[in-house]
Amino acid sequence: MLLGSSLTNAECETLNGVYLMQLYDDPELNRLPSFEELASKSKWLKAIPGLPEATMEWEGSLPFIRDKSDASAKNLAKPIFKASSLAQVFLVLGRLILALLMAVFDVPFLVFKRIVNGKSDAGTVRIMEHVGSVLKKSGPSMVKLGQFISTANGILPDNIVNSFAWCRDSVPPLDSRLIRRIITEELDAPPEEIFASFSKEPMAAASIAQAHRAVTKDGRKVVVKVQRPHLKDSFTRDLKAMAIISWALERVSKTVAQANLPGFVELFGTLVFQEIDFRLEACNMVELGLAAEHAEANFVVFPRPIPEFVTPRVLVMEELSGVPYTDAQWGELDDESREKVLKLVISGVIEHTLVYWVFHGDLHAGNVLATPDGVLGLVDYGIVGRLDAIQRVSLVQFLIAFAAQDTTEMLKSMITFGAVPEGADIEKLAKKIDSALPDIDQVTQEQLAETLGVVIKVLITEGFRLPIPLVLFFKNLLYLNGFAAAVAPNVDLMSQIEPIFEYFRLKYGNIMEYLAGELPDRTGWKNNEKDGT
Repeated sequence: MLLGSSLTNAECETLNGVYLMQLYDDPELNRLPSFEELASKSKWLKAIPGLPEATMEWEGSLPFIRDKSDASAKNLAKPIFKASSLAQVFLVLGRLILALLMAVFDVPFLVFKRIVNGKSDAGTVRIMEHVGSVLKKSGPSMVKLGQFISTANGILPDNIVNSFAWCRDSVPPLDSRLIRRIITEELDAPPEEIFASFSKEPMAAASIAQAHRAVTKDGRKVVVKVQRPHLKDSFTRDLKAMAIISWALERVSKTVAQANLPGFVELFGTLVFQEIDFRLEACNMVELGLAAEHAEANFVVFPRPIPEFVTPRVLVMEELSGVPYTDAQWGELDDESREKVLKLVISGVIEHTLVYWVFHGDLHAGNVLATPDGVLGLVDYGIVGRLDAIQRVSLVQFLIAFAAQDTTEMLKSMITFGAVPEGADIEKLAKKIDSALPDIDQVTQEQLAETLGVVIKVLITEGFRLPIPLVLFFKNLLYLNGFAAAVAPNVDLMSQIEPIFEYFRLKYGNIMEYLAGELPDRTGWKNNEKDGT
């Protein structure tokens, strides 16, 4: 059994509240330069003419656009009973009913297969395959929903996640004439006038946009990302429908109510609305690159946007070479080299999150490229997480408790993060989580996924709505789990946390000591001794 704090919940919450408010106002947490300051001195940005100036402008205006977008998504996630919204509900339900009917017609085939093979396939998988087939033909918002589900490993059941694997592949591309028209509308000139060369064949086609290779007039290889037409209107209609459907389902099923569908719709809408303004993605790309440059994280490269070719619907950026890390030949490296790569990646993710408060929120294999020169390249910056000072402190406390397998302290850290409401029965939640977990000596890749999955599922079934930054960070931990399995499968992931924190303390002075909560009587975690030793 995991040990908890020697203080009561009320005492912990009071001490945490006072301490964290002091941290929030402490200038030490803001000692690092702002992104505007980093941009003004960045050699990385200066290699692209006009990019430092564009970055300064983006940093001044885009946060307001991001906040407005988030507010719109949250409003759409609330059920609005208008004729247009109800009509869209019937349209969405019609698609799903069609998928279920197709599954029903498969029943005779399933019975026949059972007779021949002596076993039956999982009916859920068959039904989900048909649902996926219908969604694929139902417009970009439905495809995006499928993609969101397909990357929810550890959050949703594996059979459902795997049934949406098709969403990770390309979707039907747009006609080249339509692509030309959109580029012309957004950049005031057709592609043949803007670029030295432009490939009409897309390199990738997804639910939000499709990408084309091109070469700029000065010879730079770039990727041109073009958004699908009428995307915002489509997402707006479907989000309204999802809000009504989730509201109705919660009222007819206790099981559905425990799944917190309205929270899922809000999360989905907020992430999607940030993705459909490419100016936000350009800003995300620059901020993460500036953080890596300042941190001297030379093991990872970031593309840079071409500022004169950035609009809400078109984004031109440098092209990165490489293959998804799952396709890289890691077996050619010795064990020590592979463990070093893993440590660098873990420290990079944590450094961006805790020190620079901004992190890539979608680190699946397709977005992490292994480049020929031995470094990693990150692509697709539509989903990025951001933390305030209190959330950073809470996250450090969570990681420390997670590494120590201390469920009670994990939950206490999530109170200050905003994932668990004040007054919740922490001991009851901890017992519920502990009872679902096996006793472990170290945190391997499989155990990490299982532990996070249990924590998330318990919180969701208790009706808690996890803040978006926490969901994205949890997903990144699961992605790190996949990366570790590919690169260094025998490494205990959580054993890396303590040396990484020590490295941060040496590098950033007192910042990590503040974040780690160096007060011996604040939560009691440092005074706890596991197994009586």
